Amino acid sequence: MADATPGHDAEPAELKAVLAAIDADLEASLERLFTFLRIPSISTDPAYKAACREAGQWLVDDLAGLGLAGGLNETPGHPIVTARSDFGAPRRVMFYGHYDVQPVDPLELWNTPPFEPTIVTAEDGTKRIVARGSADDKGQIMTFVEACRAFLKVTGKLPVEVTLMLEGEEESGSLNLPPFVAANAPALAADLALVCDTGMWDAATPAITVSLRGLMHEEFVVHCADRDLHSGYYGGAAQNPLHVIAKIIADVHGPDGRVTIPGFYDEVRETPDEVKAQWATLGLTPENFLGPIGLAVPSGEQDRMLVELVSSRPTFEVNGMWGGYIGAGSKTVIPAIATAKISCRLVADQDPVKVREAVRAFIRARIPSDCSVEFLGGEGSRAVAVAHDSPDLKKAAAALGAEWGTPPVTIGEGGSIPIVGHFKKVLGQDTLLVGFSLDDDRIHSPNEKYDLTSFHKGIRSWARILHALA
Repeated sequence: MADATPGHDAEPAELKAVLAAIDADLEASLERLFTFLRIPSISTDPAYKAACREAGQWLVDDLAGLGLAGGLNETPGHPIVTARSDFGAPRRVMFYGHYDVQPVDPLELWNTPPFEPTIVTAEDGTKRIVARGSADDKGQIMTFVEACRAFLKVTGKLPVEVTLMLEGEEESGSLNLPPFVAANAPALAADLALVCDTGMWDAATPAITVSLRGLMHEEFVVHCADRDLHSGYYGGAAQNPLHVIAKIIADVHGPDGRVTIPGFYDEVRETPDEVKAQWATLGLTPENFLGPIGLAVPSGEQDRMLVELVSSRPTFEVNGMWGGYIGAGSKTVIPAIATAKISCRLVADQDPVKVREAVRAFIRARIPSDCSVEFLGGEGSRAVAVAHDSPDLKKAAAALGAEWGTPPVTIGEGGSIPIVGHFKKVLGQDTLLVGFSLDDDRIHSPNEKYDLTSFHKGIRSWARILHALA
């Protein structure tokens, strides 16, 4: 794939040579990726413990061959791979990824064996790498590694110093990563963290994720009578905890879709107007976003664009409610207790502790005097946001624009990646999330794939980004 990027003749000679080396080495890069993909590193299944270690050791050996010293770091679970360069560059970045993959079940739905990577040509002529882990996250890891390989081959050094931290438990909750980061903070120090576990806006438009919503989850139990009651004898007189919860939930949102909990929006940071203007051009509509799931009308704040609702605004959602009799047939009771699970997606600069306190106060105020409430919430995580005027963000955006021929979209991710918040809290590092997967990559599903263009231009993109960050 030749460099057909507009204006590439004006690029520095060193970068042009690195990009040419990437193009010339693509077949070898693919073979290395295929070797990596053949290792069934399923972290959630104890039967694959040895395979997870094998995948980690494969990375250690490959990185050592590039002169990046490191090793396997033992944890109570799967080992964490670390490696680092030391060429005397004035800046250092830390790259995070994960070598573990999801289970492959149901196996019968795969068109090819999940750990025998295959190049498949789609009806539109697109070539795709089909294998478990191709997009999540082995293929994405190797775009970065191969960019480093090309720099070292051409120049003998890297434009910025690089620390890699690649875990083997992302798909099973990253249980051992936070304590590892805290215990090894000095060795992981860097000017910036880079993550390649996200996607493009579409097949032609790159994206940089500049914010991730945080999370506050709560479970509360409403206790009323001291036992389940006969609804004929006590109905109309005794408090029903399901009714109590239903009333609480109904009070949470006003007719305009806003959350009515006092203080809920106090720390919410408004998205800059220029960013919202960019989002307005993206064409995210109820028809193309909600239509495929059988819905048509956005339910959130009525004065906000759909893209804001799913990326830059906080939410209150009910995840489950239950109580009383839910078996077959009928049982005419008023339950003694009822339970609800709720979650709030948070944005900068919301504090999950303050939000939890506000939610609990809102609930307590609506509990009848002869009833009680019990809270069983877990830990929350803060949202993560990179300043829109960050110099590193601008450099990365320019580099991606040069490779793809179109400026990248800077977007907010509706979900949460708690470890990115940990990087900020423990290491003091902002994170740029740059990935090259597509919405149709079937991540976590049978026939997971990664477009060959995503792999190839992903390598070239990281080469440009590393050069720009220097």
